[in-house]
Amino acid sequence: MFHPVLSEFDIVFAGGGTTACVVAGRLAAYDPSLRILILEAGQHSLNKPIHVQPFRSRFNHAPTSTTVTFNIGNPSPRLNDRVPIVPCGRCVGGGSCVNSMIYTRAPASDYDDWGVKGWESENLIPLMKKLETYEVQPDRPTHGYDGPIKVSSGGCKVGISDEFIQVGTTYHKRQYADDTDDLETCNTYSPMQKRYIDGTTGRRSDTAHHYVYNQAHNPNLHVWDGKRVKCIIFEGKRAVGVEFINDPVSCPDADQSSSIARASKLVIISAGAFGSPAILERSGIGAEAILKRCGIEQVVNLPGVGENYQDHNLVFVPYLAADEAVTMDPLWRGESILQGKHILTTIAALYNYPNVESLALWNSSGKSLIAQNGLDSKIKWRPDDEELKAMDPAFQPRWKEFFQDRLDKAVAIFAIFSGYVQPLSRPLSSILPPRNYMSAAYYTLYPASVGSVHINVTENGKEGMDFTTGFLDDPSDIVPLNFAYKKTREIFRRMASYRGEVTTGHPDFPEGSAAGCREASGPVDLNAPDIFYTTEDDEAIDRFHRDIVQTTYHSLGTCAMKSEADQGVVDARLNVYGVSNLKVADMSISPLNVGTNTYSTALLIGERAAMIIAEDLGISCI
Repeated sequence: MFHPVLSEFDIVFAGGGTTACVVAGRLAAYDPSLRILILEAGQHSLNKPIHVQPFRSRFNHAPTSTTVTFNIGNPSPRLNDRVPIVPCGRCVGGGSCVNSMIYTRAPASDYDDWGVKGWESENLIPLMKKLETYEVQPDRPTHGYDGPIKVSSGGCKVGISDEFIQVGTTYHKRQYADDTDDLETCNTYSPMQKRYIDGTTGRRSDTAHHYVYNQAHNPNLHVWDGKRVKCIIFEGKRAVGVEFINDPVSCPDADQSSSIARASKLVIISAGAFGSPAILERSGIGAEAILKRCGIEQVVNLPGVGENYQDHNLVFVPYLAADEAVTMDPLWRGESILQGKHILTTIAALYNYPNVESLALWNSSGKSLIAQNGLDSKIKWRPDDEELKAMDPAFQPRWKEFFQDRLDKAVAIFAIFSGYVQPLSRPLSSILPPRNYMSAAYYTLYPASVGSVHINVTENGKEGMDFTTGFLDDPSDIVPLNFAYKKTREIFRRMASYRGEVTTGHPDFPEGSAAGCREASGPVDLNAPDIFYTTEDDEAIDRFHRDIVQTTYHSLGTCAMKSEADQGVVDARLNVYGVSNLKVADMSISPLNVGTNTYSTALLIGERAAMIIAEDLGISCI
């Protein structure tokens, strides 16, 4: 299945990430005679612990990782001239094999807002149900119970999450709901024990294993790893194949000469928000000025290629947690039982340490913290009237134009990680003492700022990337973050496990400020007054966010499914404008942002793309 033995296929995928595996797997199941090839620059993910053991997810983002690509953005004055870094998946299964397995879904109205025929929510909800087995609660009308992707509560529950919900529903005065992923519920606290984890095995539920690797018996489904697609091969304006090389990262010692894989029926670009526009531009499809500066002959003038880059803006803020709290820190630090200071005599200890007993429990029942991502509760937050008044007026136009009358759209997600999470822009873990931590995570869901991704040529003549994130370019985008810092800090300091702030992970407040950070012996009273912030404190919070705000790993939009006149790249059937036999299927087609962790949308795009392609080929998809 995984060895290059053919040069002629029916369908060739340029990229083997999340959506590619969905589409290829579905098509192979619909018609096993289809000769399908997936070309992926990264390596196989089959049964590798870093991909299948949930607690290891954050290791994929370590600076030395080869399972993601670290895309380097241009310095931005809005980020205090910082160079932002945006990772994306780089293995078979892509983001589905390296993400945090967080199960959230966008409001149904997000898809109606796209305004694209066939992509309305009424057409997509059946596919949302088709793709999942929702193990959390039975008989929920918008959830599915017989799909390939498993959604469960994971291996165990961490008590800190209950504290977050308790304070949120009392001090923060919001309601509680079991399910805020029913496509409409918003602004309530809820458990986040809904993860893309198989509740029986405790393994990550990704598209590589559940759509492709499970069809190893099909001799016509091929996956070639370590293959970087350079460009699309055209005969006239018809796509007939791809040119590829051995990827220099995955195969550093291999021959770098080009090879060609031909496609008799269809070429599908599925390389993500960074890779897909790059392949199109290297193939002569894009804006004239971009192609000209790179010395590429233009095939089709499509100025929307690489434009419309969008993401969510994420901040992690660390706090000290009580010694008795159960957190992910020992596992994430890689401690063994011999290195730990506790003796393995309690269930909490068993859950905390990656020892033989814990691995045995995970292997036998799918339980233990090995089957945890550390994230157990959240709120999809909308400000109330009092909170809106407390926010900077720069947010008011955005609120009135986009959010005010759309009650299902959250401004941000506030969540808690049971452990220390290292920000991409501020590595602290090497200097933090080994103890228990907890982290606030907050991220905006519909930032107004937009960026772009294009290829360019570096000074030494090699291909580079001209990547502008756009983070915080719109003045309204930082306002919810500044408010979220204050609100989540008030929530955390009222939680039973609170033992103070990790000073180096917070704003640098002026000496003597009432907002200064410190260790604490315990939480403040639920009815204690909120911290008072001066103008100087507010300026410190603003600087902090410009220094630390990062990607939420939710890049999208760079091959937008819009009209060609509106800088679109593909039509409603995913066809690239101006050529034939070429489609794009991944998060790059999303014309607008979506209020969710984007794995759920990537899955949905894959299911819809598989249906479209099956219809085009006259194949039954029942």
